[in-house]
Amino acid sequence: MAQNSGESDGIEGQRPRVMPDVTKALAGDILSGKYPPNATLPTENELGIAFSVSRTVIREALKVLAAKGLVVTRPRVGTVVCDPDNWSLLDPQVIGWHGPGLFDANLLGAVLETRRVLEPLAAGLAAERATLREIADLDGAWQLMQEASEDVEKFSVADTEFHRILYRASHNPVLRQISSLIDAALTYSFETSNKTVFNRDDAVKCHHAVVEALRMRDVNGAAAAASRLIEQAAHDLDLAGRKARKNGDRRGS
Repeated sequence: MAQNSGESDGIEGQRPRVMPDVTKALAGDILSGKYPPNATLPTENELGIAFSVSRTVIREALKVLAAKGLVVTRPRVGTVVCDPDNWSLLDPQVIGWHGPGLFDANLLGAVLETRRVLEPLAAGLAAERATLREIADLDGAWQLMQEASEDVEKFSVADTEFHRILYRASHNPVLRQISSLIDAALTYSFETSNKTVFNRDDAVKCHHAVVEALRMRDVNGAAAAASRLIEQAAHDLDLAGRKARKNGDRRGS
């Protein structure tokens, strides 16, 4: 009895490690376009053999994907990939499944469009409403970007923090909540654009212009600086897209 119980505990103990890996791998296959919308996934038995795991692990992984809107199980059909409109694209876990090597042009383009609408507004409001502490924090994030210009990971972390501070400094509760909602998508966008360029001086200058506009309480100048910042990001993402297409990334177009 004790031995059987121990074996059962061992299997259960593996599940938190194995199941997320299988889920991430399946999600990556869907997000990359290996399994396009309306495609039927292999059977649970076939997937179990492919991943060398039990059907129970596959079933649990598919439940997670279904909860995020990536797949749906249909009687006598099997598990089918949903239309991207049904995917929980802003879910941090879904963003994480993209991984550092997957360029999702549709998601990145949508994030860019959203930023074009929101960030000039947030910057203009911040120029009018930001506290001195918030301006100092924004300046601190910019300085970290400048110091970490040769380190993509540190630069991206500072870049993300810069925009979190900017949205908070708008003192608009709706913008603040939208910022929290799209935080993971923004992080993915910054990481993708920042790792593409060899010289990040232009990005550093654009962020500094936003800080200086807030210092001067220049509402129009802050909005204009934010717009220039976004266009710089668009340029960098375009370079990233070209690189992805060159490398044959299925979602790089």
